[in-house]
This record gives sequence, C-alpha cells and structure tokens, in this order.
Amino acid sequence: MKNSEINSLSTSELIERIAAEQANLTKMRFAHAISPIENPNKLKETKRTIARLKTALTASQLAK
Repeated sequence: MKNSEINSLSTSELIERIAAEQANLTKMRFAHAISPIENPNKLKETKRTIARLKTALTASQLAK
C-alpha cells in the first residue's frame, strides 16, 4: 500500500485497515512457523505497512 493511498483514508478506515493487516501478519507468522512461506519478505512488508498506517492514524488524530 502506497503512502498516497494511506493518506487518503479516513480515521475509521485506518483503524479497520490496521486490524486487518495485524490479523494477516499473525496468520503469515503461523504459516511461516509451520512451513516456510514462499516469500518471507512479505512479513517485513506487512510490518512496515502496519507502521505506516499507525503513523498516519496518529498524524490524523493530532491534526484534529
């Protein structure tokens, strides 16, 4: 997810998206523990996406 897409989301959409990405990360971690996933860099990308979403959420809450 690009930063321009993240910045265009509303606060409620950001919260929903963070929850979805965290659930996805948990599932990927379990899948990787059982048998190595095809692209382990996906874990890194997902963690960074969550961090970007949380940063955008904090920025939007401070702007209000």
